[in-house]
Amino acid sequence: MLFSDPALLRELYCALDGVSLPPDVPVTINTLKNVLFMSQYNDISFEIGGKLVVLVEHQSTINPNMALRLLMYISRIFEKIVKGRNIYSKTPLSIPRPEFFVLYNGKDPFPDNQVLRLSDAFEKPEYPGLPKKDSLTMELVVRVININEGRNQAIADRCKKLAEYSAFVARAREFEKELGSREEALKEAIKYCQKHDILTEFLKENAAEVLSMLYTEFNLDDALAVRYEEGWEGGEENKAVEIAKNALAKGLTIEFVNEITGLDIDTIRDLQASL
Repeated sequence: MLFSDPALLRELYCALDGVSLPPDVPVTINTLKNVLFMSQYNDISFEIGGKLVVLVEHQSTINPNMALRLLMYISRIFEKIVKGRNIYSKTPLSIPRPEFFVLYNGKDPFPDNQVLRLSDAFEKPEYPGLPKKDSLTMELVVRVININEGRNQAIADRCKKLAEYSAFVARAREFEKELGSREEALKEAIKYCQKHDILTEFLKENAAEVLSMLYTEFNLDDALAVRYEEGWEGGEENKAVEIAKNALAKGLTIEFVNEITGLDIDTIRDLQASL
């Protein structure tokens, strides 16, 4: 939402890749719908001058599978780009060169930069007769960049909006420790940023929506952490039901609740009716 303006996307890309582009280079947003669970968009996808397609994902939890996810996204984006063109023709098609970034601002320790490769997920042939080749027939490389406040300062200096976003998240976490209430912490962070000229215009126009989105997102991070860290050991159905009730009470879809809890659709509908 914050980077829905082509000029800001141009600035973001220049900061991430350490390049400079003239302001007249066109930027076309082609972010996908219905790719992630919960039927949400993938985070950001855009073309620069028709020659480069950039995918930028945001993560508040460490996810080693981003290279595989981005492979799925770029396949769908290329489908959009070549739609209406004959891929069976004798004339070779040209497509924009892709670049992949993940912006990380979670609480867990993480280096300033890390590279993820699709090939890291490839299984090794173990059966007799299967060839063990050193050369790769497919690769996808993702740069993971830590955007927490105080990290990668050169990038923050080149992209003011990204630096302000990081500052906003940092204030929200500080207020949560101080106040003990996530909702109140987000409200105070919004007030603080408006007072100190951080995302001022954006928050002035979208404060209520930002509060609602972030409160939901932060709580979903906790819900997913409970599921994967505890592994649903002991009383697993009770935990699933409690998370389902909380998610439904916050207005989340039945399909998403099914995704994070594993409960069947009919059970979730019954829980929704009982709220």
